[in-house]
Amino acid sequence: MDVLCFDIGNTHAHWGVVRGRDVIRSGVLETAALDEPSLGRVLADGPSAGLAFASVVPAATARALPVLAASGRRLHHLRHDTVVGLGFDYPAPAEVGQDRLADCVGAQLLVGPPAVVVGMGTATTVDILTSRGYAGGIIAPGLGVMTRYLHERTALLPALDPAKLLGGPVIGRSTVDAMRAGCAIGFSGMIGALLDAVTAEMERRSDGRPQVLFTGGASDFLPDSWRTRVRHEPGLTLIGLAESFRRTAP
Repeated sequence: MDVLCFDIGNTHAHWGVVRGRDVIRSGVLETAALDEPSLGRVLADGPSAGLAFASVVPAATARALPVLAASGRRLHHLRHDTVVGLGFDYPAPAEVGQDRLADCVGAQLLVGPPAVVVGMGTATTVDILTSRGYAGGIIAPGLGVMTRYLHERTALLPALDPAKLLGGPVIGRSTVDAMRAGCAIGFSGMIGALLDAVTAEMERRSDGRPQVLFTGGASDFLPDSWRTRVRHEPGLTLIGLAESFRRTAP
C-alpha cells in the first residue's frame, strides 16, 4: 500500500510516497508558502491509497488539514492521541512534537527498541524509544539556528550557509573560517556529548544499549567517533507516518 505522507516542520514541509519501508518519491515545500495550490499539485502527482501527516506548526496545520481532508483519501493525522502501538513512558505525551512521535514509530518498524533517534532540523532533537514506548528526549539548537544567531546577534559577523561549513580549517585565519570551525566542530561536539550521556543513562537504567538513528539534513556533521555506530535514515519521519497510517487501518 502506497501512503502519501507530509511532515510539516518549522521551515520546510517534506512529503513522500512510502511503499513498505521505502520512500519511493519525495519533495520539499516551504512551510510558509504551504497552501491549497502547492498541496494540490503534490496530491495530484502522488497517487496513493491514503494520506498521513504530522505538523509542528499550528497555522500550517490549519491550512493543510482542509485540503488533505477534501482529497477523498483516508486521512491519518498522527498525534499523541491517535498514534497506535507506540506507548508512552512519559508524563505529558501531548507536549511531544508529532514529527518526533513519527520518528519513534519508524524506529519501532526498522530496528525496534531500545533506540535513540536524533532529528536534525530547525532544532536538534534526541528521542528515546524503549520497550515501554516513548521515554523522553532532549531538545537543543539546530545547526541553522547556531549560524543565524551569530549573524543576527552581532554587528559584524556575516551570515553563513550551513551547507558550506565542512572542509574549512580547524583554526580559522579569517572571520568566516573561524565561524565555520566554531559551528561545525561545536555542533558535532554537542551531538557526541548528547549521545554519550543518553547512552550511558539508558544502560544505567537497564534499558540496554540502543541503536542510534539519525534523520534530517545535518547528518554530515556526525562526530567521526559515532559514524560506525549510527544508522542514517533520511526518510524516517515519512516511514513512521506511513506505518502509523497502516496501524490505524480499519
